[in-house]
Amino acid sequence: MMAKADEQSDLFAKRMELYQKIESVTNIPWYYLAAVDQYERNVRQSRKDLPKAEGITGIYFSSEKWVGVLNPNQNDENPLSIEFFNGMGADGDGDDKASQKSDADVLYTFARYILNYGTDHDNIKLALWDYYKRDKTVGIIVGKAKIYKHFGHLNLESHAFPVPIRSNHSYKNTWGDARGWGGRRIHEGTDIFASYGVPVRATSYGIIEMKGWNKYGGWRVGIRDINNNYHYFAHLNGFAKDLHTGQVVEPGQIIGSVGSSGYGPPGTAGKFPPHLHYGMYKDNGRTEWSFDPYPHLRLWERQERQKPKK
Repeated sequence: MMAKADEQSDLFAKRMELYQKIESVTNIPWYYLAAVDQYERNVRQSRKDLPKAEGITGIYFSSEKWVGVLNPNQNDENPLSIEFFNGMGADGDGDDKASQKSDADVLYTFARYILNYGTDHDNIKLALWDYYKRDKTVGIIVGKAKIYKHFGHLNLESHAFPVPIRSNHSYKNTWGDARGWGGRRIHEGTDIFASYGVPVRATSYGIIEMKGWNKYGGWRVGIRDINNNYHYFAHLNGFAKDLHTGQVVEPGQIIGSVGSSGYGPPGTAGKFPPHLHYGMYKDNGRTEWSFDPYPHLRLWERQERQKPKK
């Protein structure tokens, strides 16, 4: 376990070194480069039509995009001929090659693309939109950048159980069960039953994408983590003071409390026993879908119980 943690720390250190190296050359803040890299790494992990990342970076370029569509040599690594055929590939490590096997070349190539627009926040957003042509992707990447900038490091993988471990709570696997209120639909989450007012906590490092009312979920909060996962907390009794969209949060931070809101217009409550509906969704760059949070909840609860008492 300790060896694996050391290996992970070494990987984070190597990535940060590369991000800061490219920042020094391009003036693009490292946290934007980290955000793009992490976004693409997560997309490649969740899709079968893209190869898995092999190096320390996760950004993917198709051969056509890298060397140019009309380039007769789809394995070309010559920066001059790649540029002649309008390919994106560039030399980032100074070896006079533009290789997709070089992490520095890959990251520098994407950074150089952004550099065509500028290095300030608005121009970086414009560059991202022109590249991905998807508002949600831009929002996710910008959110990741804000998270990385806030904490100043890359090791943001730890989690917390959504209610205090020592609270009186219970839950079982209810993902996929039938639901009748509001039409036929499946239950996209796990219900954690607890008393009114029990604190509800952020389960990950992330950014608040949504806060408000929904006729099904009542008072609810949505948090996006750095792995493209969206964490959904519903039926809240209320929100933590000054909680707002765009706010960066960390595991264990109180975001609200358990309630029974929902199933009606704003303010409706008490139509069911108090509980937290907790859902998880994955974005793969094209769409977003629900997946079963129960195994994750069991893991996070077990990990938290095993932590030494302070």
